[in-house]
Amino acid sequence: PPAHSRNDWIGPPDKHSNLRPVIFYVPPKESHLERRLREARQEAQACNQHFWARHNCAFRQEKEEFIYSRLKAKGLEMRDETGQKATLNAEEMADFYKDFLSKNFRKHMQYNRDWYKRNFTITFLMGQVALARALRWLRWKKKNVGN
Repeated sequence: PPAHSRNDWIGPPDKHSNLRPVIFYVPPKESHLERRLREARQEAQACNQHFWARHNCAFRQEKEEFIYSRLKAKGLEMRDETGQKATLNAEEMADFYKDFLSKNFRKHMQYNRDWYKRNFTITFLMGQVALARALRWLRWKKKNVGN
């Protein structure tokens, strides 16, 4: 981002996780509380990136293996006579999706628990930062009104 920018910058979706990376703005006089908030947001972003990149990679790999095994069981190749990639019907793919979700249920539950904890912490810190800024503004206003 340009040096004069005062906002977070959001990039294009990552090819592995499908999440949009964020470059967080760091104010020149960032308070300790504001730094804790920014670092909590950065940590949450990194954890989300890591989880979804791994999850999506496993999903794609297992999906390809599932399609290959089903096509092989039918005596078909991965590509048809025209060179097009062979596919399965929606019902067959529904079997894969159901199995994949069932197999990864515990991972998703743990991810959701962690996600809620991180977001609660971030929300709490955001409230503290907003309160600190409001108090700082009121003190500044009181000081300037008194002059």
